[in-house]
Amino acid sequence: GCNPLAETGRSKLQNQRAVLNQQILRAVRMRAGAENLLRATTNNKVREQVLLELSFVNSDLQILKEELEGLNISVEVYQNAEETFSIPLVPLGLKETKDVDFTLPLKDFILEHYSEDSSEYEDEIADLMDLRQACRTPSRDEAGIEMLISYFLQLGYVENRFFPPTRHIGVLFTWYDCFTGVPVCQQNLLLEKASVLFNIGALYTQIGTRCNRQTQAGLENAVDAFQKAAGVLSYLKETFTHTPSYDMSPAMLNVLVKMMLAQARECVFEQIGLSGIRNEFFTLVKMTQEVAKVGEVYMLVNTAMNQEPVKENIPYSWSKLAQIKSDHYKALAHYFIATILCDHELQPGDDKDQQEKALSQVYDYMPEGLMVLAVLKDKVQRKQLGKAHLRKAIVYHEEALRVCGLCKKLRNIEVLQEVLTAAHKRSLLKYAQQETEDDFLSLIQAPDILPKTEHKLETIAPQFSKVKVKDFFHKLGPLTVFSAKQRWTAPRTIHLYHEAGELGFSLKGGSPVQVYCLDPVCSAASAGLKEGDYIVSVGGMDCKWLGVNEVLEKLKSVGKQPMELDVISCQDTAASLHSKSATYSMGMQKTYSLICLAMDEDKIDQTKKAPLKLPFLSWGTKNRQKAASTLCLPSVVAGSSQIKKKLSPFTLLNTESSLY
Repeated sequence: GCNPLAETGRSKLQNQRAVLNQQILRAVRMRAGAENLLRATTNNKVREQVLLELSFVNSDLQILKEELEGLNISVEVYQNAEETFSIPLVPLGLKETKDVDFTLPLKDFILEHYSEDSSEYEDEIADLMDLRQACRTPSRDEAGIEMLISYFLQLGYVENRFFPPTRHIGVLFTWYDCFTGVPVCQQNLLLEKASVLFNIGALYTQIGTRCNRQTQAGLENAVDAFQKAAGVLSYLKETFTHTPSYDMSPAMLNVLVKMMLAQARECVFEQIGLSGIRNEFFTLVKMTQEVAKVGEVYMLVNTAMNQEPVKENIPYSWSKLAQIKSDHYKALAHYFIATILCDHELQPGDDKDQQEKALSQVYDYMPEGLMVLAVLKDKVQRKQLGKAHLRKAIVYHEEALRVCGLCKKLRNIEVLQEVLTAAHKRSLLKYAQQETEDDFLSLIQAPDILPKTEHKLETIAPQFSKVKVKDFFHKLGPLTVFSAKQRWTAPRTIHLYHEAGELGFSLKGGSPVQVYCLDPVCSAASAGLKEGDYIVSVGGMDCKWLGVNEVLEKLKSVGKQPMELDVISCQDTAASLHSKSATYSMGMQKTYSLICLAMDEDKIDQTKKAPLKLPFLSWGTKNRQKAASTLCLPSVVAGSSQIKKKLSPFTLLNTESSLY
């Protein structure tokens, strides 16, 4: 990662975010304590004092939230360093987290679950912690993205190795909400994975805003970055469906995906007009509909930002910026169509059929009494309709400037004011050039412009497979057998002798090999070897990753001296597992979210009212919404043979086991 002490503009913003998060945490704790005291006391004087204190705390929280919003709209820091004359793009800030010490929990689990010397894995645990620490300050380039993806993939291995589905191991993850600053704490690794995914998407947005929008390559990279950001956030929304943090809720992620695609659409329009917009009929028709499309997508983003429950948590300035961009680009669309009508009279050599077809596709309807072909042929009608479009463009420009002036945060962004003012003056100048004495007789209302684009934009799903990651805890053995879900006996030592050149058993499977066709009267069976045992070492040499032929070679090398064979027996875990159709939450981790502190007492009261004995399925159904997290366990049939299935970092990313 980057140097966390580096005094860059971006690092300063992140440090300010971390300080604000701590202040918000203290204020939320004070508010929770005051609310508990208010419910507990019956003394009127104490209640008055507590209510007064609550009003102060709530005011303080509101001020801190506004300061955090100011950080979220500090877009200038993330823009390209080159001098530009473009409306700034909005990046997402990285989620902040607290340090996590994996050492003791993982060492204890290795000793207890895998029956191995945990001191041999200190370097691997240190590597994991170093990688996590580096992910808090990723570089703003592809190397930073690759590092975050590497940690995300590594968490997949860690989850399978050390996080059993029926209990937690005592590792507490704390992440701060990107918009509210409220911390969310869980002993569930899925919170860590979801937060890392969010930061991957956020880093893509920062890469997109950093691209040089004055070059073709820079705009292409910006479009690609915003599409990838939308893809990661969409993947997060679909995979982690019950996140306890506002910034990762499905509604919020849906808005963020729309915003990233809108910014990609804006960059596409800039890309089309980068080399200059020719004052030619068909070129202007194309640009009119392209820029109308940009205005439409920003209008949809603004509408989504003003819906509950997103409205309460999305930065106010983001919503206003989306409204400004919608008005600005709609005004440009009317300006372009006005230029077509005012500057391009139908000449004898022009293809009037093609012009009529092109212009008719711009409108959903024509004003009463006007026909497209008649407008093209009649100079007066062309000028009247063109001036109507200019008037509408000026109205949109003035609305954009008005909204910008009302928002304190946007008022301070100089380049935004400059772009809006320049576009407004251009429309006023164009209108002034068309004025004649009969203006008061023109009552034509400019029709709306149909948005259309030739450039389809979609989310780009994250390509995790392109990043190659080696399991830090590779020495523990293949994940198909040596995972947190499986349970075995402690390793047993078998003293093996040759009997007339025969071992008395055969081997099968991949890594590790398994004993089968065991002769019950052979010396190995007498020494304690069982059918189905896994061989983990031969003669003191680890063979968890060796195949059948390699283990047989070692076994056949046994001479007259006995050879020590370490084996384990897999224990049947079917009895402790439930059908996947049931929701199992007993023994699950609790979500320590400070958002819900004030609701704890109400939850206890509701729990007391529940019947004493409820069927398991009924209990799971009624408490699905109250539980901090749920887990759908895999289906296991008692007595069935163990199914071998290769595990990957995404084994637990399916819809059943990803709920938390």
